[in-house]
Amino acid sequence: FYKDGGNMIISASRRTDLPAFYADWLVKRFQEGYALVRNPMNYHQVSKILLTPEKVDGIVFWTKNPMPLLPHLHAFDAYPFYFQYTLTSYGKEMEPGIPEKGRKGIAAFRQLSEQVGKERVIWRYDPILLSQRYSPEYHIRYFEQIARRLEGYTEKCIFSFLDLYPSIQKRMDESGVLPMEQEQMQKLAGRMAEIASAYHLKLETCAEPVQLSEFGIGQGSCIDAALLSRIAGKPIQAKKDKNQRAECGCAASVDIGAY
Repeated sequence: FYKDGGNMIISASRRTDLPAFYADWLVKRFQEGYALVRNPMNYHQVSKILLTPEKVDGIVFWTKNPMPLLPHLHAFDAYPFYFQYTLTSYGKEMEPGIPEKGRKGIAAFRQLSEQVGKERVIWRYDPILLSQRYSPEYHIRYFEQIARRLEGYTEKCIFSFLDLYPSIQKRMDESGVLPMEQEQMQKLAGRMAEIASAYHLKLETCAEPVQLSEFGIGQGSCIDAALLSRIAGKPIQAKKDKNQRAECGCAASVDIGAY
């Protein structure tokens, strides 16, 4: 293996829901000050990522269930961090293994927000897909319900529309997922913007090529160096992540998960 040099933002993790399924591992790795991470494109290449406060500029946690990590957040007191918390309205056929959202998901979000502060919990309604069940009207209804219940517990919502990659096309076809026209995206996003404004939420997109600025919707940065700078109380310098899509506004980060 080789050591990664320089300071970095840690992504924990786009690849794996570490807070939900590997909370103990995650805490131990930061306590011991390093993690070994296999390159997903080259099985034989393993990096030793230093996780000490001197090497880590900040951490972005990605999760659909933060509860296993909540009792251990003190382990990260020396680091600036925030959460990307995905909370959607899909049923078990789309998101198996996720706690019941209407009661447990909302309660977990509120508890996390109370523990770390609303500016450090970003709500993700992501990705948006359409089917016979999940119509635009369905999304508008449930987006409003979730937004109402999260009012005062977060400042921002990030969303995107489903990209039908070849690797997921078959599963999406079997699930009855329908292609989405740009006009549908714009109409739905416009209604979501009205709802977000009513509940004092800033609405942004994630790596979305569709321009929605006419609705007051900006292009977001899920790995947000500016937010980490505010949390840290000092400037954090980070370049744009060249490994993401052109539409992605994320700062460069090192992901410590595995697919």
